[in-house]
Amino acid sequence: MYDAGPSVVDAMRALRELARERPDELELFEGFTDAELDGWAVAVPEEVRGVLREIGGLETEDHEYRFGPRGREVFADGCWTLGETDFGEGSLIVGVGAAGWGPVVAVNPWGADPDVTVEAPDFSTWLAGFAERFADGVADRPRGRFSVPATPTVEIAELAELAEGSEGSEVSEGSAGADGELAALVGRGDPLTDLVDLRGLPGYPCAVEWEPYFSTFRETADTGSSEVQFEIVGDGRALLLRSVVSGDFLGRSVRRHRVPADAARRAVAELRELADGCPAFVVLDPGCADSVMDGWTVPVPEDVRTVLRAIGGVAIAGLPALRLLPGAPEHAVDPELHRMLGGDGSYWPLARISHGRGHALAQIRIDAATGRWGYVVSVPGDGESLREYPELALLAESLPDLLLTFARLARRAASGPDFAARMARDTRWLFPNTGEPWPRPAPVGEWAGSADPLLAAATTLPDGSHAADLRAVPIPSDLCFYRAAGWPYAARLERLHFAGAGQLAAAVPVAALG
Repeated sequence: MYDAGPSVVDAMRALRELARERPDELELFEGFTDAELDGWAVAVPEEVRGVLREIGGLETEDHEYRFGPRGREVFADGCWTLGETDFGEGSLIVGVGAAGWGPVVAVNPWGADPDVTVEAPDFSTWLAGFAERFADGVADRPRGRFSVPATPTVEIAELAELAEGSEGSEVSEGSAGADGELAALVGRGDPLTDLVDLRGLPGYPCAVEWEPYFSTFRETADTGSSEVQFEIVGDGRALLLRSVVSGDFLGRSVRRHRVPADAARRAVAELRELADGCPAFVVLDPGCADSVMDGWTVPVPEDVRTVLRAIGGVAIAGLPALRLLPGAPEHAVDPELHRMLGGDGSYWPLARISHGRGHALAQIRIDAATGRWGYVVSVPGDGESLREYPELALLAESLPDLLLTFARLARRAASGPDFAARMARDTRWLFPNTGEPWPRPAPVGEWAGSADPLLAAATTLPDGSHAADLRAVPIPSDLCFYRAAGWPYAARLERLHFAGAGQLAAAVPVAALG
C-alpha cells in the first residue's frame, strides 16, 4: 500500500472531499500558521509544513490524530505522539528529527500479544496511506506484512566494541559501518532496552519481533505499574524500547553486559588510575601476598588473587567501603545470620551497607565444591529482618565485575560536581529492594525433570522452597522471595541456599522442614 500510494497532495485533496461527503465519519482539524510552526521546539520541513498549514489533525469514528502540539503540549523523546491506538492502550508516534518527519510507528506494549509496527517511512507517506484506507472503508490499523527483530542494546554496543578491537580484520570490515552508528546511539547499552533499526526495513507496514521484559501475567509482585518507554533517536534512525519493571516480575531473560576475561587486571588498573587522578575521592588499601592468602580457610582463585595482591580495600566517596581482606569490623555477622547464609566457607564478606535504619551485608558467594568465587549479593544484615522478609540484591557476577562497575560510576561522577552525592545516588541498588527489577521466585518443583543440572539439583530442596535462576536477569536485580504468591503466608526463613557460586538462589522456609 505504501510503496505506490497517492501523493500527499492527492491525499489532502481526497481527505477534504471525504470530509465534505461523510462529515459524520471524518472531521479535519484547522491547520497551523507559519508563525506557530516557527515557534515549535523542532524544525518543520517544508514537505510537512505543506500538510500542517492545511490540516492540523483529523478524527474518525475510531481514531483521533493531532499533527502537532496545542496549548501546553510539547515534543518529547525525538518524536510526536500523533494519537492513541487500541482504545488508549498504545501510541502512534512519528519521529521529528528526520528531514521529512518519520518514521511512523505504532507501539502497543500491553496485553498478551504486544505489538510494535512501523507503519510508514515518513509522515507524508503515512497520511497518504491513511487517506487510501479510509476511502476504501478500512477502519482497522495496518498489520505488518513484513517483520524485523528488535536487538538488545547491550549486544549492539558489544558487537561494535568487538569490531573496533578487531580493526583491520574481516569482522571489523564487515560490521564497522552500521554497527558503529547504532552503537553511538545506545552508548554502553542497557539490559532492559532493545533497539529497532528503522533504516533498510524490508517493507511497510513492518512488524517488530519484540516483547517487554516484564510480565503482567503469572502473579504480578506488587502494584503492577511496569511500563515501556519508547524513543526515536538518531534523526529517525532507530527506535528504543525500554522496559521499566515496577510492580511486576521479569518475564524473560536479558542480554547482560559481558564481563571481560581480564576483568581482574582491568579493575586493578582502572582503580589505581582513579586513585592517582582523584585522591580526594578514591583511596585504595594495600593488598597482601600469596603466602597470606594461602593460609585462609577458603581457596582463593587466580582472578581474585590478581585483585587482592594489589588492593586490600576500596574507599570511594559516597559508597560504603569495600574491605576485601578478612578481619574488618564491618564483616562482623551475628551467629544466626551466619547460619542462614550458609556458614563458614560459603561466602566472603565485603562491606556493610546502611540504608535508613537498616543495614545489609555485601558478600561474594563461594561454591563449596569447587572453591569458585562467584556472584556478589547484598543480604539484609539483621537476622530477624531476613527471617521475616527473605530477600537479596544481585550486585555483580564477580568481585572484578563489581570493581569495574564502581570504577565506571566513579569516572562518570568525577566529570561533574558533587562526586559523593552522585555516587550515592547511582548506587542505591546496593541495598536490597530499592527499586530494581524483580526476578520471579519459582517453587522448586517447577523444575522437576529439567535438563539444566543447576535447576534439576534445586528440586531436592524441601517442599515449599522457592528459587530463582540469576544467570539471565539484569544486574542489579532484587530477589524478594516473600513476594512470590506461593511463598507460605507468614512463613519464616530457615536458610538461604546458593548453588553454582550464586548463580541460583533459593529460600527454604521453616515450615518446609517440618
